[in-house]
Amino acid sequence: MNNDHMIRAITGNEEVRAFAVTSGNLVEEARRIHANSPIATAALGRTLSAALMMGDMLKNEKDLITIHIQGDGPLKQILATANMNGEVKGYVADPSVVLPPNKQGHLNVGGGIGKGTLTVIKDYGLKEPYVSQVPLVTGEIAEDLTYYYAQSEQTPTAIGLGVLMNKDVTVNCAGGFIVQLMPAAHEKTIAKLEENLKKVTSVTEILRERQDPEDLLRVVLDGMDMKVLGSKDVRFACHCSREKGMSAIAALGKKEIEEMIQKGEDVHVNCEFCGKVYTYGKKDMEDILARTQNK
Repeated sequence: MNNDHMIRAITGNEEVRAFAVTSGNLVEEARRIHANSPIATAALGRTLSAALMMGDMLKNEKDLITIHIQGDGPLKQILATANMNGEVKGYVADPSVVLPPNKQGHLNVGGGIGKGTLTVIKDYGLKEPYVSQVPLVTGEIAEDLTYYYAQSEQTPTAIGLGVLMNKDVTVNCAGGFIVQLMPAAHEKTIAKLEENLKKVTSVTEILRERQDPEDLLRVVLDGMDMKVLGSKDVRFACHCSREKGMSAIAALGKKEIEEMIQKGEDVHVNCEFCGKVYTYGKKDMEDILARTQNK
């Protein structure tokens, strides 16, 4: 696979803006870290790709966007967080799920997620983040995010996401696109875009042949004078640390920390995003307790 890459583009008449990403390497890294089954890899991979493109819409470096999918299917929940720098992290609640293929013979992501909610959280560094929630439409993620944009942001949007697995259950390719109509879009432009989208039956078929986000958008925006505005490499990145783990323990409160110290056992904090485990001994716990008492 080539390096994971993302671009943003606009049509010559500025009636359509678009984003596309290839994410095979980072989806494979997530699969390896979490020991994801194929269906968990597909579900998380689609969500990671979407989060990256939505992150590219953010304005400031410290802004974050989080996609949280909560369903009644065996995957239970999916969480992905991205920034505007092309960094993303995420996990599936139950990475071991295995299901029969759907009626089309593909990985049954919709069945794995089931019915539930899609929540998008935009953290701009203010006192409270912006939170919007919609019901899941299909559980296939792309359709659910399309519905989110229509309901919560009133923005006509088309989204395609895909993950293709090898026979050895590693990732062959992954990625997707987001295309949005601008307010000044004419009927002729809308009709042309709809015609193009009908030809995109599978994101992974295009990516398997070309593995380039620009090539993907040139199919989606065929005949629309596409102009690339920017590009960036993307990666799976977790910024957990030993210090953040200590803060998490401190948040438990004085009483619970004292009880942990009395037990005399090491305390382990596991990062759900990257799988790192931080271990804190008695001296560490006493330091954390001192912090809580000094506040």
